[in-house]
Amino acid sequence: MGLLRTLLTLPIKGPVDGTLWVARKIEEAADKELNDPAALRKSLAALETQLLAGAITEEEYDEAETHLLLRIKGQT
Repeated sequence: MGLLRTLLTLPIKGPVDGTLWVARKIEEAADKELNDPAALRKSLAALETQLLAGAITEEEYDEAETHLLLRIKGQT
């Protein structure tokens, strides 16, 4: 009965399982990219450039810097 059920539900369950697998892989890649220390350091450098150019205020810089530093340390 298990084999018959598997064969009968394969046309529906197969694509769903495949879609879920792809979604998990995309999530893993996005999470890895989002928390990459090198990318976070680049964001921190860009933030400092914005501060020096006058595009953001000291308060905005401090808030964003704190957030980035916590993510670099892995606490977020």
